[in-house]
Amino acid sequence: MKDTFYDYIQKLQDTITAKLEEVDGKAKFQQDIWKRPEGGGGRTRVIENGNVFEKGGVNISKVHGELPKSMQQYFGVEDADFFACGLSLVIHPKSPMVPTVHANWRYFEMYNKNGDIVDQWFGGGQDLTPYYLFEEDAQHFHRTCKNACDAHNPEFYPNYKKRCDEYFWNAHRNEARGVGGLFFDYCKATETMTMQDWYNYVTEVGDSFLDAYIPIVTKRKELPYSQKQRDWQEIRRGRYVEFNLVHDKGTLFGLRTNGRIESILMSLPPHVQWRYDHHPEKGSPEEQLIEVLQHPKNWV
Repeated sequence: MKDTFYDYIQKLQDTITAKLEEVDGKAKFQQDIWKRPEGGGGRTRVIENGNVFEKGGVNISKVHGELPKSMQQYFGVEDADFFACGLSLVIHPKSPMVPTVHANWRYFEMYNKNGDIVDQWFGGGQDLTPYYLFEEDAQHFHRTCKNACDAHNPEFYPNYKKRCDEYFWNAHRNEARGVGGLFFDYCKATETMTMQDWYNYVTEVGDSFLDAYIPIVTKRKELPYSQKQRDWQEIRRGRYVEFNLVHDKGTLFGLRTNGRIESILMSLPPHVQWRYDHHPEKGSPEEQLIEVLQHPKNWV
């Protein structure tokens, strides 16, 4: 399974980066191949200063070795080895009218000292973070997510949509990071779902990503915007940074397993503002966004 899924994310990385370059029309992804001293490595691809995308990364990694002590405590195990691979992406567009997007699809195995698999699971999801709310964009993104889920189980979308709303929540701000999407983790074999079934589901979600995001980019990338709207985008990006550094499990896992710092922190946008006690004007589009972030809604 680990070889099959790693082959899949290699091809998916190629598909996604090629499409994003086509949409941008100017910038190309810069590629870094890196090695992890304890075992494994990855292929980082970053795009910067494009016509459409100010900064973005589409990274794959495959790491293995002894599970660090901090992660052994987290999982409640002793003397375990692990394998993990996944694709993680974050795209920060230049225009505040185009939403930031994040996605991740990953696979994990844990072994005893004899090399036997003692646990294995899939995880991942995809979520949208707009700076100005176009409801039809949120509806399109969620409808695409729902279609991918419904092909496997009608309960997946409502469950994983709810988990996404709960996970991407800046508790210290009492607001969501964005308008959500899907979040699933610890997807293990059960009486009704084999690991192959989970593979089929996770790859269907991965294959749906471009359909979920690119039509929104195409529709919004030419819209005019003001410096005031750009400032709002950078203020909201600050909340994105806060979530990734304070709450995000993927960031913490990468740091605790001696992952590559540049690849882990590629999710951070290049231009951000933190203004003291900033509040949008009453009745403004900016306030309308905050209202939705504080009270997540059903989009489909």
